[in-house]
Amino acid sequence: MHEINDLNSKEIYQKILVECPTCQAKKVLKIPPKIINQAKQLTTISVPSGTACEHGFQAFLDKNFKVRGYQKVDFEFSHMEFSEYDPTAIYDSRLLLQEIITILRSNIDDKEILGNGIFTIDGNILYSSLPTDNLSSIIREIKARDEMKLISFRKLYLELQDNQKICFSYLKVKDVLLVLVLFFSEIIKFDTGRSYMDNLIQKIKELEL
Repeated sequence: MHEINDLNSKEIYQKILVECPTCQAKKVLKIPPKIINQAKQLTTISVPSGTACEHGFQAFLDKNFKVRGYQKVDFEFSHMEFSEYDPTAIYDSRLLLQEIITILRSNIDDKEILGNGIFTIDGNILYSSLPTDNLSSIIREIKARDEMKLISFRKLYLELQDNQKICFSYLKVKDVLLVLVLFFSEIIKFDTGRSYMDNLIQKIKELEL
């Protein structure tokens, strides 16, 4: 067990005004700036129903925190989501990444798994439904491990001060090394978290068969 305090540190947020493309309701969202600053192109923010209005929708932000467009959605989001496709990695195979995202979405609930995400090894977001209060610190943790060449440790289990837990795992998808992250509630034990992580990795690897 490894306890970490940095993930609970106070973050500075950028305020973004979004407008529902269905009913034009407006809402100011607080976004960790690192999410936008690291993006090589547009960042997609999936806004679940009940956040701005009764509708779920997507907003597309550029690196200047400007909304460049919106999209209505045909499915319901359970958490706020972020995604940014990196054209230098597996993302010429977007279908595979979308299948991975579908698996990640299906492995979230409000009691045990509070969020998940998949990142490049240098901390760029490919997809995340992780709590925004912790996302910048999770990115920082991934970046630090990359800079210190600590990726030889294939898995990492961290515990926060409130007993919530974060599991990191490195895995290869189409010969590209990625980081999978699961965020657990305080009721989950580490052994259970490892089991969740192993099952999720197996589902992702089966996509390549």
